[in-house]
Amino acid sequence: MMLRTMLISASLLVAASAQAATDVEMHSVSTDGVGDSVGSIHFEDTDHGLKITPELSGLDTGIHGLHVHANPSCEPAEKDGETVAAAAAGSHYDPEETGTHEGPYGEGHLGDLPALSVDAEGSASLATLAPRITEDDLAGRAIMIHTGGDNYTDEPKLGGGGARVACGVVE
Repeated sequence: MMLRTMLISASLLVAASAQAATDVEMHSVSTDGVGDSVGSIHFEDTDHGLKITPELSGLDTGIHGLHVHANPSCEPAEKDGETVAAAAAGSHYDPEETGTHEGPYGEGHLGDLPALSVDAEGSASLATLAPRITEDDLAGRAIMIHTGGDNYTDEPKLGGGGARVACGVVE
């Protein structure tokens, strides 16, 4: 009986110390709608910020912008009279209404995440860390991959990132 109680206590301790994690399925997006899966991104709170671990394939080689968007949708929508891929996701997540892009380490909006690096085979698996955001901030939002890099400034517009190419909704 004593051994059983110790095992149950140990199991509860391990379960309590385990940190929750969020996995987001990412899909290609276009003006026609949401397409096939390109993999997933694993988000996990750590003592140093949000650890972001992508397991993605089928993307163009290079650096891509990665952001949290305000709305939980990856559907196309009209913007300035044109249909835009995943525009229903809205703008970058900016709960403090800073209106600025200063990157994951600056004081701007919280939607800027570290850039996503895609290798020559079109895969991304390099983990990064976003120190100012938590898993709780992701709930009810969209995660967006943009073509091109991100210089985390407002010039050129939105830090130079390009079109929305992949999106996932955080439940």
